[in-house]
Amino acid sequence: MTLARAGEAKRPEADRIIDDPFARRFLRPSGRAALAAWNSAGPASGLLDRIGSAFVACRHRFIDDHLLAALEAGAKQVVLLGAGYDARAYRFCEQLDGRPVFEVDLAATSRRKAGIIDTNRKHFPDANVHRVEIDFEAQSLSETLLAAGFRKRARTFVAWEGVIPYLTRVAIKSTLAELHALCGPESMLAMDSWFVVDEPGPMGSARRAAPGAIALIGEPVTFAMHPEDMPDFLRREGYEEVDLADAAELEARYITDGRNVEPSLFVVVARRVSG
Repeated sequence: MTLARAGEAKRPEADRIIDDPFARRFLRPSGRAALAAWNSAGPASGLLDRIGSAFVACRHRFIDDHLLAALEAGAKQVVLLGAGYDARAYRFCEQLDGRPVFEVDLAATSRRKAGIIDTNRKHFPDANVHRVEIDFEAQSLSETLLAAGFRKRARTFVAWEGVIPYLTRVAIKSTLAELHALCGPESMLAMDSWFVVDEPGPMGSARRAAPGAIALIGEPVTFAMHPEDMPDFLRREGYEEVDLADAAELEARYITDGRNVEPSLFVVVARRVSG
């Protein structure tokens, strides 16, 4: 995911979906080698696009746009669930204007990220980042966030990016319930999902086999939902859809160079409903 964001910098400026100058600093040696060899018109770039690079960039931009709108509308804090190497706290430090960003992730990832930023301190602007280390199997999200200084019932923007396809339905519903109890009125939630595209032929077979292939590298896909069903699912959990973009919509909004977004993926933003 970080390589996909970093790779946008190798494209002509007019064709870039996002601008993340920090992403390359989080890459491991193999990722840096791949980035150095990147050719926006070459086969490597085309392969990355076909396996989801274009969606990663579009998803990130979609959430960026809604984050900035939420900050403009008065959001008081930001939560990045499964933050990984997300650099929004630094990319948007001016728009955040001191508002806290709670980066929630496993300890190993959180500490590696912190170490890289400390080593490259002169390249990162000051930001009000709270690193929230959590063991999802043993710790409560609510208790962990509150202990880190999260303001309960304040207007919040939550990004849950690249995570829910790998969780169970029970875990997703539990997290949504916790977020609903934690966040205040007009809070916003952004997340993405995967679904099985009903398509005949070799590409349809490949997409249906994709979850099994991903499981081989340690990330089994355990949750899928068709975009038509997502608004009702969110409504039952206390949220109303604000914006939902499937592959075609993401291409229409953000792509200028003919790239294609994988059609089995989509992204949604929803508003917390009072109650």
